[in-house]
Amino acid sequence: MSATRLLSPALLTLAAAAFAIGTAEFVIMGLLPLIAADLRIDLPRAGHLVSGYALGVVAGGPLLAKLIARQEEKRALSGLMLIFIAGNLACLLAPSLWLLLLARVLTALSHASLIGAAAVMAARLAPPGMAGRAMALMFSGMTLANVLGVPAGAWLGQWAGWRATFAAVAALGLLTLFLIRRLLPTQAGEARSGKPQARLPARAWLALLASVLAAASMFAFFTYLVPTLTQVGGLPEKYASAALLLCGAGLVAGGWLGGRLADGKLERALILTLAWLCASLAAFHLLAAQLAAALALMTLWGGLAFALCMLLQALAIRLAGEAAERASAFNVGAFNLGNALGAWLAGRLLEHGGALAHTSLLAAGLAGLTLLLALFIARHPRDKDHALAQA
Repeated sequence: MSATRLLSPALLTLAAAAFAIGTAEFVIMGLLPLIAADLRIDLPRAGHLVSGYALGVVAGGPLLAKLIARQEEKRALSGLMLIFIAGNLACLLAPSLWLLLLARVLTALSHASLIGAAAVMAARLAPPGMAGRAMALMFSGMTLANVLGVPAGAWLGQWAGWRATFAAVAALGLLTLFLIRRLLPTQAGEARSGKPQARLPARAWLALLASVLAAASMFAFFTYLVPTLTQVGGLPEKYASAALLLCGAGLVAGGWLGGRLADGKLERALILTLAWLCASLAAFHLLAAQLAAALALMTLWGGLAFALCMLLQALAIRLAGEAAERASAFNVGAFNLGNALGAWLAGRLLEHGGALAHTSLLAAGLAGLTLLLALFIARHPRDKDHALAQA
C-alpha cells in the first residue's frame, strides 16, 4: 500500500528527470572511442569530456542554486531542463573537441540544481513519514540510467554515430520537460517569491564535507574495481560486465534501504551504515584473491554505498532548514567533487607502487574519516548551529 502511494505521476516525473540527467552524465563513457576517432584525437584528450562535466556540476550547483532560489519550483525545474536540452543539442552540433567540451559543461551546469531541486520537491510531495523513500524513488532514475540509458545510448552511438546519442538524450529532455509541465503541481510547499535566500547552517556544511569524503571513498574503490577482480581475484574478463551488473543490483537494493532508513533515526542509521561500509572494504582487502568472497563483498559494498548516498542527501536537507534546496544542490556538487578526488587519490596510490587491492584500504580510510565526521555531527547540539554559522 505504501509503495502504491509513492508511485504518483509527480514523483515518477521527478524520477524521469533523474534518468535523463544520469544518462547524459554517464553515456559519454561508452562514446569516448567513437568521439576520439571522429574528431581525430587520442583517448586521454577525449577523457577531458568526463572531467569537464564533473567540474561543470561542481560549479553549477552554487551558481544556479542562487539564481533559482526565488523561483517557483515547477518553473525552476522547467528552466533547468531547458538548459539541459540546449547543452545536449550543442553537443550534437559541436564540430571540435573544445566546443564539445564547452557544450558538456553547459549541460552539466543544470545537473546539481536540477537533481537538488527534484530531491527537495520529492520530499515535499511524499506521503507523511515517507520523505526518504520518495527521494530514493527519485534517485532510482539515476540508477536506471546506468542500467538502461547508458547501454542504450552506447548501442545507438555504435549504430548511428555518437551525435545520434546526443540527439536522443536531447529528445529525452524534451519529453521530460513535457512531463514536468503537465504532471508537476504548480506550487509545492511554501511560496518562495520575495524571500531572502537562507544561509546554510554550519552543520549543513559539515554534511557536505561528509558527502565529499564518502564519494571519494566510493570512487577510490569503484574506479579500479574491475581490474582488481580480474587481476587479483582471477575473474575472467568476459564476465566483468556480469560482475558490474551484480554490483548494480546492490546499488538498487541500497537505494531502497537508504530511503527507508532516512525516514527513521537518520543519524544513527548513517553511523551504522558507515561502520559496516568500513568493515566491508577492509574485508574486501583481505579476501580480494578469493573470487566468491570478493563478489559477495562487492555486492554488499554497493548496497551500503548507495544507501549512504541517500542518507547523506537526507541529512544535508534536514540540517539546512530553510536553505534545503540550496543544500541539496550543493550536495550533488559535493558528490561529484568527491568522485574526482577519490579516483585521483587511487590513481596516485597505484602510480607510487600501491597494489590494486590497496585501493580498498584507501577507500576504507576515507570512509573512516566520514564516520568520524558523522559522529561529530550527531553529537554536536543543534541549538548551536546559528552561533557556529555566524562565527
